[in-house]
Amino acid sequence: LLSSVSAAKPKIADYPFTTLVPNLGIVKFGTYQSFTMADIPGLIEGAHLGKGLGDQFLRHIERTRVLVFMIDVNDEDPEEQFHLLLNELTSFNASLAEKPRIVCISKMDTIDQQNFEADFHFDDPTLFISSVSRLHMNELISEITKYL
Repeated sequence: LLSSVSAAKPKIADYPFTTLVPNLGIVKFGTYQSFTMADIPGLIEGAHLGKGLGDQFLRHIERTRVLVFMIDVNDEDPEEQFHLLLNELTSFNASLAEKPRIVCISKMDTIDQQNFEADFHFDDPTLFISSVSRLHMNELISEITKYL
């Protein structure tokens, strides 16, 4: 995602937990406007306790104004994955639950979208995106800027 919306060049691979350190990129939008986006390594269960260096990454998240949850459309249970991530955030710092959230169902380019029926039930704004095909990238940037 970060390389699709900014000039940042993070390591990209087709396996989970490719991001090992936080990466930053400047996202330009509108006329002469921009914001900094942080790509934080994926969190695992127990991250708030320091498992997988999660507590170090969670400190970065405390400084953000908007949270974007990236959930793989191919995940076995996307809703469970979202709740696991949210639980890790709030277990680390309860005030993170108050930050604006956007849920991105990612990798939409990997499925047959014509036969795809969105059966996801998130209370937060939800976008179906693909960083590879840039599907709904402009909508995501627009949604993020509503909170900035």
